[in-house]
Amino acid sequence: MTAGRRAQLGLFGGAGAADVAGLPVDPALHALAQALPAGVRFGTSSWTFPGWHGAVYQRQYPSQAAFVRESLAEYARHPLLRTVGIDRSFYGPIPEAELAAYAAQLPKGFRACMKVWERVTTRVFPEHPRYGDNAGRPNPDFLNPDLFREHVAEPVLAAFREFIGPLVVEVPPSRAPIDAAAWETALVRFLEAGPDALQFAVEVRDRELLTPGYFPILRDHGATHVFNFWSRMPDIGAQLALPGCMPGPFVVARLMLPPGMAFEDARQRFAPFDRIVQPQPKMRADVVRLIREAVERGFEVYVIVNNKAEGSSPLTVRALAELLRDAQA
Repeated sequence: MTAGRRAQLGLFGGAGAADVAGLPVDPALHALAQALPAGVRFGTSSWTFPGWHGAVYQRQYPSQAAFVRESLAEYARHPLLRTVGIDRSFYGPIPEAELAAYAAQLPKGFRACMKVWERVTTRVFPEHPRYGDNAGRPNPDFLNPDLFREHVAEPVLAAFREFIGPLVVEVPPSRAPIDAAAWETALVRFLEAGPDALQFAVEVRDRELLTPGYFPILRDHGATHVFNFWSRMPDIGAQLALPGCMPGPFVVARLMLPPGMAFEDARQRFAPFDRIVQPQPKMRADVVRLIREAVERGFEVYVIVNNKAEGSSPLTVRALAELLRDAQA
């Protein structure tokens, strides 16, 4: 029997809802969390992975559907997990009722990093069947502030205001030529129109979008750059060396995919995400350096980890927390 199968047998089969507040928590995790700077928030990219049974989840759920619906409450009580990446919002706006259901599961002080709908953040639609006739075409709604306000900002502020952290404006990679002036103009227009109640973290996945005006625009509009561990971007250490890369007052890092590895290859290799498969010591060291520099400046730090970075997001989070603790000693 595989580890993933054992995890699912332990996770599912419960009689019904349980009071997660009564579940035991590893005291070592509490001690580790207490050793971290108050402004540092670790979290994972999404949370509904049965392979995390034991690392994050202890209760039994009556079904997969119940797990997906209810597990955020248990996730949010993990001592090291003080944020979470809501990724499904990239593929379509989340209705107010579903945002309210998320909010009902979260403790006071928790913050979520939610992706902005791809209809707003995509320069050129990828050559993929799900885009239909738009595949390969420029997106006329790229960084459209009105579309963002109606479909993203208004539902979030209505139903999830208390728990929303930085909104991640992920600009997917594209082979299309980049017009630096047009890119910077669109970014200024979008950020100027953004509601003051929301924070924006811009994640570019083409290094060519790191134009001369990019960091000054973020600084002037109270936004920040996402330091991403992504196959087609410079590593986080190299991003840290860029002048003006940390405009503050908050910092976001997203650890996604090792250099040279395709997303689907990583998924197949690392599933069911219950162990570290391919440690990334340089990535870890860069992230700890990033955190320490941000903390020294008084900035809040969000670090979101994907399973595809090393094999298991919560185990990478624990490794980073231990490394940060030891670096402070």
